[in-house]
Amino acid sequence: MTEKLVIIGNGMAPGRMLEHLLESSPGRYTVTIFNAEPRVNYDRIMLSPVLSGEKSYEQIIIHGDGWYIKNGITLYKGHKIVAIDRTAKTVTSDHGVVEHYDKLVIATGSVPFILPVPGNNLPGVLSYRDLDDVNAMLLAAQSRSKAVVIGGGLLGLEAAAGLEAQGTDVTVLHLMPTLMERQLDPAAGYLLQQAIEDRGIKVICKANTKAILGDKKVEGVELADGRVIPATLVVMAAGIKPNIALARDAGLSTNRGIVVDAGMHTSDPDILAVGECVEVGGHVYGLVAPLYEMARIAAAHLADKTSTAAFVHNDTPTKLKVTGIELFSLGDFADGEDRHEIVLRDASAGVYKRLVLKDNRIIGTVLYGETADGAWFNDLKKKQVDITDMRDTLIFGQAYQGGSPLDPMAAVAALPDDAEICGCNGVCKGKIVGAIQEKGLTSLDGVRAHTKASASCGSCTGLVEQLMSLTLGDSYNPAAVQPMCGCTAFGHDDVRRLIKAKNLKNIYAVMQELEWATSCGCAKCRPALNYYLVCDWPGEYADDYQSRFINERVHANIQKDGTYSVVPRMWGGVTSSKELRAIADVVDKFDIPTVKVTGGQRIDMLGIKKEDLPAVWADLGKAGFVSGHAYAKGLRTVKTCVGTDWCRFGTQDSTGFGIRIEKFMWGSWTPAKVKMAVSGCPRNCAEATCKDVGVICVDSGYEIHFAGAAGLDIKGTEVLGVVKTEDEALEVIVALVQMYREQARYLERIYKWAKRVTIAEVRRQVLDDVEKRKSYFNHFVYSQQFAQVDPWSERVSGLHKHEFKPMATIGIALAAE
Repeated sequence: MTEKLVIIGNGMAPGRMLEHLLESSPGRYTVTIFNAEPRVNYDRIMLSPVLSGEKSYEQIIIHGDGWYIKNGITLYKGHKIVAIDRTAKTVTSDHGVVEHYDKLVIATGSVPFILPVPGNNLPGVLSYRDLDDVNAMLLAAQSRSKAVVIGGGLLGLEAAAGLEAQGTDVTVLHLMPTLMERQLDPAAGYLLQQAIEDRGIKVICKANTKAILGDKKVEGVELADGRVIPATLVVMAAGIKPNIALARDAGLSTNRGIVVDAGMHTSDPDILAVGECVEVGGHVYGLVAPLYEMARIAAAHLADKTSTAAFVHNDTPTKLKVTGIELFSLGDFADGEDRHEIVLRDASAGVYKRLVLKDNRIIGTVLYGETADGAWFNDLKKKQVDITDMRDTLIFGQAYQGGSPLDPMAAVAALPDDAEICGCNGVCKGKIVGAIQEKGLTSLDGVRAHTKASASCGSCTGLVEQLMSLTLGDSYNPAAVQPMCGCTAFGHDDVRRLIKAKNLKNIYAVMQELEWATSCGCAKCRPALNYYLVCDWPGEYADDYQSRFINERVHANIQKDGTYSVVPRMWGGVTSSKELRAIADVVDKFDIPTVKVTGGQRIDMLGIKKEDLPAVWADLGKAGFVSGHAYAKGLRTVKTCVGTDWCRFGTQDSTGFGIRIEKFMWGSWTPAKVKMAVSGCPRNCAEATCKDVGVICVDSGYEIHFAGAAGLDIKGTEVLGVVKTEDEALEVIVALVQMYREQARYLERIYKWAKRVTIAEVRRQVLDDVEKRKSYFNHFVYSQQFAQVDPWSERVSGLHKHEFKPMATIGIALAAE
């Protein structure tokens, strides 16, 4: 008989607890969740990249709507629990919903500490705890406001960096003499302040806030020494405290947090608690690693009442999620007579390292500027290794033990299997290596999906990639971390991320801000940058045709003799006598030597002289033709069969649907060419199962395929899923292409992209997660406002005469690829 499990709160800890519980005891409980926020579970530690623009909300969702539906979980969004009746074993929400429980888990998290100063409730005073706070800050940043962040700890600095990335003038006020004094010693705090100020953020330490000024809204912050800092936005980031009010009112034992035993049970044996609201062993926690450990322990006890799983306190490394700042802090680094320290400073490189020793064992570590050895120092501390024999070289890191530097891969190889690689999720080296070998993982995304290593804050990504290279050897293709060209050290993914994070909206801004090694780029990076900017800033970025390959610059395919071929678009492969006569007239008028039917159900006219192209386009345009984009990194064709209109086997109107898709999606630039097909029945006459995106019409609806190839590589498609209606099929296809547009690297075909991010992840985001699918769909629809312009008619009307300028004018030459 199933029991009723009710969870109050839908943050990261209860989400992880449910993952463990569903894996170990599927069907044991009927689960109901009440979430005060009006949304699904998301990765709160990635709010900073959302604020800075490096990620979107959709990218930090942990469990989309489809996950709850799949697992039979009832989720009440926007329902705050206002009462727990322990006698009746019920909870009541502020919307009047009453739910009975057999087991209850409280995960109410924490609340921000709001300074008790005059003006703290003025409009424009925000905290920084959830997505609503981030959205409010993003809205304020649009007006290029002056922001004051009160608090120079982790949250405060991440908020400041995010606001600065949005173009806001930011000042950080911190009460203590140095930043992050709980995690850093004064020397590292000084270096951190320098790095923050180098970003254009003003920092005032020893700043005691007296009042927030303003009449009807925030106008400034007054300090105790009389200084006034102008501000239109004030972010309170001075600390958090466990949210215990609900538990306290229910009569549960509370102190700083909800008091639980090592098995995460409260003073009521039928009620457990996890997360930032908890006090266990006298400790409260705000970092994700101990919260995930609480989740594991709670799940073990819910699955088995006889479980002996127990929470044990461990120091957790601190890392700052601000791009470009390397920082690692762990343990106790206070001064003491019984302690010794080893310090390394490299002023020119901005590196500071300090190890605090007691009885020849590491008890504290502070690393700034160079943090690669953090995992090794953490392992030595956990195991209380006597470092006497390596004391002289210890500070130089693992690679230098034995008196001479080791290859970095040898240092990773030397880590024991139980060495922790991912602190957020508690994943050790052995688990990662085992998953790679047992499951045949070849991509970073695959490792993330199966082990969760580097899936949270991402700071351990480099170590995970080194483990992949070590385990897979030459078969590992680390394309994700290879520079996109010789002009930069950044890979494609980092460039895409930083374009958004730094609000870069033209090619030269990208090159300047990311410190390109050349003045104007090269034939590899310039087309890629142009595509990324087109995709990320539709309506704002002006497409730079000089940064395209020759075929895209002249909107025709160059042939080996220097002439060109022109392919007009025929929607879904359907034509008419009028269109055929127009093509025949153009062939005769311009003496075009060859006319050929293409594999995509179009007509190709080959051998056209370059100077005749505008006239050819003009004549075709009079007949209603637009460019077929046969040359483009974009939608080429949608091949169809006749479907129910004519075929006795057809189950759906494949021709009509193919035309609808093509008219909806034409003109959109993509990382590489995209070919589609719609077959009216499983006989598959349109060959949909070897296309980038294909549809097989079946009796129950539309079977959507993707990631096929029929060129240099031969690959059948993967089945994304089956949907019932044509409207839903269109939404899924558009969302799939938009996900590909936003995530793929330039020139990466859909099948290669899908292999890299995993088929399961594409299916999760596009098919299972309805909210994310609609978001992708809406992004595509918005961009099409600026994309669906026929380049042939533009050229004929003279709007883009510059496109024929030789590439020598900007110092590079792009040949046909």
